[in-house]
Amino acid sequence: MAFTALTDKRVAVFFAAGFEEVEAIAVVDLLFRAGIPCDMVSITNNLQVTSSREVTVTCDRTIEDDDFDFDAYDMLVLPGGIPGMPNLKACEPLCEALKKHAAEGRGVAAICASPSILAELGILAGKRATANPHFQQSVVEGGGILEAGERAVTDGNVITSQGMATATWFGLEIVKRYVSDEVVEHVKEGIVLMD
Repeated sequence: MAFTALTDKRVAVFFAAGFEEVEAIAVVDLLFRAGIPCDMVSITNNLQVTSSREVTVTCDRTIEDDDFDFDAYDMLVLPGGIPGMPNLKACEPLCEALKKHAAEGRGVAAICASPSILAELGILAGKRATANPHFQQSVVEGGGILEAGERAVTDGNVITSQGMATATWFGLEIVKRYVSDEVVEHVKEGIVLMD
């Protein structure tokens, strides 16, 4: 299936060693199906990144590419996973870009353990949000309004979700931001989404 862009908005999904596979790839897959341009971006100078369960993927870009620019993307997305989340949190250029995006009202999204990064950066203050149950306290500590029972939560420009089993709903929340309801429904039918 060839990719057909339905928007000029772009999304970056960031890959760190130890990422959770489904949380990352499900989002990329849904964006492709919805016609939303997306780059898989490594946070090191190596395009190949190995997940927490020893699955290696090849990214499109790295943040160390000479022409890489966080501002080229409308949304920055953080998968979870351990040690993926701590590795993302240790990436200073990424954290600075997340703060800048959030301050400008541009999209930021995180799933599983990674909403804790947004919380520590002050991005969840006053926002409704969720996270993996083991990391939900970080939402509260960061000044967020915890929606503990929700699969995925959108509050303004911030999207959060709980984990691997909620990755489809997380991806669809991102998709809803950029395409029509008709496209969203078409994507749901294509993946046989059931409640």
